[in-house]
Amino acid sequence: MRHVTRITPGLPAGAYKTYQIVQPLATHFRPATCEEVACGAHAHGWRTLVDETAELGQRQAHYIRRQSGRRFVEQRTPEGLTAFTFEPGQRCFGRHQQPLERDPLYFVRGGDWRGNPLGGRPYQHRRGDDWVEDFAEHQDRISRQIERG
Repeated sequence: MRHVTRITPGLPAGAYKTYQIVQPLATHFRPATCEEVACGAHAHGWRTLVDETAELGQRQAHYIRRQSGRRFVEQRTPEGLTAFTFEPGQRCFGRHQQPLERDPLYFVRGGDWRGNPLGGRPYQHRRGDDWVEDFAEHQDRISRQIERG
């Protein structure tokens, strides 16, 4: 998981609103083939190094040799690893996704990344223009409050 550096907020989480646009994998994407996403491994082939001295490496090598159904050349490296070199034109081991032509979901939630201590339910705008207008009005309210001191 990627580490996120955040600025420590000056107010409690309940003083904030979060405006969010999301495209969940489950509803806005579908599985795709290597060809559809111009997968480099599919186009040019790839090499997988496996350490068969470890249990995981043994399982990986067994899968590649007996179950993957892919064409490869097997070699030992000077470091004692097993190198599987796969020729181009076959499905890679990755999982590819292709976006569906669906509008994203537009949410306004109470709180910030620390949570929603006031417990309000998220509001979902039906149209992106409404979400933008809500955001602009919220920014305007903040600006006016700052001007007043």
